Amino acid sequence: MNLSPQLLALGLAFGVIVLLPARRLQLAGLSGRSIGLYTLGLWLGAFLVALLSGATRFLIPILLIAFIAPFVAAPERVGRVLRRGGRRDPPPPPIKDVTPPGQRLD
Repeated sequence: MNLSPQLLALGLAFGVIVLLPARRLQLAGLSGRSIGLYTLGLWLGAFLVALLSGATRFLIPILLIAFIAPFVAAPERVGRVLRRGGRRDPPPPPIKDVTPPGQRLD
């Protein structure tokens, strides 16, 4: 199966565009596997929209939401939502009192 140069260029362009929200998800602290699956799914969806004219009415809204969502939510919030069912972050360490003994009010 020979791919035309236009399809290869389109696939590369989609790949570069999909890396923008993937970077945002990386800043949120997601695992590499989940970012890779997200990127692959978004790339395949965009490529299917480009190849199949019948799937556009169904796929374009899904692709738009999947593309825009990492930019709308802050990275901390995305990471918190996706880690909710998993491990918890350790509690912060207690605050250390560094006031000299002569200046304490207690």
